[in-house]
Amino acid sequence: MTANTSPASSGSPTPYYLKASPLGVRLNGVIGWLARHGLSLAGSAELSVRGRKSGQLQRIPVNPHTHGNAQYIVSARGHSQWVLNMRVAQGGELRVGRKVRTFTATEVPDSEKPAILRSYLEKWGWQVNGYFKGVTAASTEAELTAAAPDHPVFRITVEK
Repeated sequence: MTANTSPASSGSPTPYYLKASPLGVRLNGVIGWLARHGLSLAGSAELSVRGRKSGQLQRIPVNPHTHGNAQYIVSARGHSQWVLNMRVAQGGELRVGRKVRTFTATEVPDSEKPAILRSYLEKWGWQVNGYFKGVTAASTEAELTAAAPDHPVFRITVEK
């Protein structure tokens, strides 16, 4: 599936977002439920972030990723609702069972993303390659740089 490039009200293309299929929504629900009940699949966790409009906590399963000495959350599907909420909230919670880690988040600039995306795709590519429009861990630096604007990345700092 290609990026949505219909003009937005600002005259620029709409940011890339690949909406989940009904099956994908159902699977996300199951993976989130498992994480809430203490079963992490390959390191997944449930992200809770405050909704920018509703003020209610919104939950979605994510794949927290360690690169270097930092932890990140990558939006494989692009500029999703949780990304828009995270930009406003600047933090949230990651949950696996009773273990809840509260964190603050800082969005990573596109110029810093290629190395993070490569290591993320090395670990999670089996699950997310289809969302990266042909870009994989084996892609060139130029291909990863070109994909960077489509995939928001947040550096997270877990509160002690």
